[in-house]
Amino acid sequence: MNYPEFLRIEREGSDGSRHYVVHTHDPKFSLELTPDAAAPNQIGRGVIRRLQVPNSWAGDYTKYAKFMTTAQEFFAQSFAEPEPKAVSRRLAR
Repeated sequence: MNYPEFLRIEREGSDGSRHYVVHTHDPKFSLELTPDAAAPNQIGRGVIRRLQVPNSWAGDYTKYAKFMTTAQEFFAQSFAEPEPKAVSRRLAR
């Protein structure tokens, strides 16, 4: 699947790595996730630790529930094997 509006950021720290999924279009929000240790591949769709949304969206969970689900799907897909360089260069044209 293609997720052009999402970006995954991984930060290494003294307490381990932290994973963030950022939605870059409206509504702009970020999700902090940890890999799901109970999943068969030890990553799964991630366990939500924190959600940061604009103030105008606070409390209206039905608005961004579908975005959160898509963000978790993106998180799982982002750990898949990358495409070979030849394929990605060909598709970039």
